[in-house]
Amino acid sequence: MTNQLVFSLLPALVASPAMRAIVDDRARLQRMLDFEAALTRAEAAVGVVPASVVEPIAAACRAERYNLAALGEAAAAAGSLSDAVVDALTAEVAKSDKAAAGCVHWGASGQDVMDTALVLELRAGIDALTADINRAIEAFVTLAGRQRRTPSVARAGLRHVMPVPFGLKVAGYAAALGRSRERLKRLRKDALVLQLGGTMGTLAVLGEHGLNVTDRMTALLDLPAPEAPWHSHRDRLVEVASAFAILAGTCGKIARDLALLMQNEVAEAFASSTLDNAAGSRLRPANAAALAITAAKIAPQLAAIILGAAGQEHESGLGSAQAEWATFPNLALATSAGSLGVADLAQGIDVDPDRMRTNVEMTQGFIMAEAISLALSGKVSHEEALRLVAEASEKSVRDRRGLQTVLSEDERVTAHLSAPVLSRLFEPMSHQGAAQTFIDRLVGPLRAAPTKRP
Repeated sequence: MTNQLVFSLLPALVASPAMRAIVDDRARLQRMLDFEAALTRAEAAVGVVPASVVEPIAAACRAERYNLAALGEAAAAAGSLSDAVVDALTAEVAKSDKAAAGCVHWGASGQDVMDTALVLELRAGIDALTADINRAIEAFVTLAGRQRRTPSVARAGLRHVMPVPFGLKVAGYAAALGRSRERLKRLRKDALVLQLGGTMGTLAVLGEHGLNVTDRMTALLDLPAPEAPWHSHRDRLVEVASAFAILAGTCGKIARDLALLMQNEVAEAFASSTLDNAAGSRLRPANAAALAITAAKIAPQLAAIILGAAGQEHESGLGSAQAEWATFPNLALATSAGSLGVADLAQGIDVDPDRMRTNVEMTQGFIMAEAISLALSGKVSHEEALRLVAEASEKSVRDRRGLQTVLSEDERVTAHLSAPVLSRLFEPMSHQGAAQTFIDRLVGPLRAAPTKRP
């Protein structure tokens, strides 16, 4: 479907199908109409408008009744999408009941409509993102358990530094995604609140019924009521945008790591033979990684627009809310690309422990230099231990021989570390510190956490 009401910055590829459906123009329009229907029902319940107007207005609040192209043109001419929608709704109601048409949008402002529709959209978006996050966490937790004692290369600046359990790396991915999930869960509850304030945020038009109408609308739309209308206070939306960008960045980091492991010359990760049967999977690993990396580059720039729109003037700003309305769907689309890409990547890859062991041994023992230095430091001074290992490393490179072999021929070393001790020190998992405890700490809460939103 073409975008008539919002200019899309992203091609259809860079988004999940679920999020594209959520920010589709007709879906966005329907959320604005949902606000209008709930407003009428709430006002009728407390006697602000006659009960007889509820049915004709609610019947007209169906998005399929409206021409999106015509609405887009009307919005451009009016300089306001909310004005165009309210005018179109009023005209549609008037076809069946002119008296009811006079009650459309009673006591509300255009920003009330736009903000509440945006909040409803973000709620649906968070649910879609959470579904992908759940898939990814489940897969990474499982992989961390299977590979918790598999030695792999830890890299700094893309170079080998020391061995770590591959399960620790993957557990870190799961935990980072878990933090995003908790962040979104909190924001879904605390930041996504109803907007109903009337022209200047006082509900003056509704008189003594204003708070009662608000309470009934919160029930009808299943949204919490804020302490007061928040027309020009956008901190909640900024926090949501930031959470989206953080999630996209996390997904990009994970995808970049795994893409590097899938390189031919590294070959520690590869497409699973069960990929086609993986529930929910639709992308090949390389494509999934590219999708998530792309999202991580786009989302922060879009979140910056939301942050920049926070400085709104007085009780109702000029232009900034419109910038949010145009930007948020694109931010949601980009973030969904990251969550979808990582979820499919997590479920669509497998690892090769033998290749990991081969890569650990690629440097002929240099990767264990820290472990040897530490062991020697218990026998000689730390400076002397570093010097002995450095000399052996230089000789190993010069003679193209393994570091363990060179050290075993150095009497200054063997006087303190016997051959069996040296052999044990060169076992990759002999130098993992608290890695196993960290794995348990990272994935333990994720195993206990519910996988579905309450």
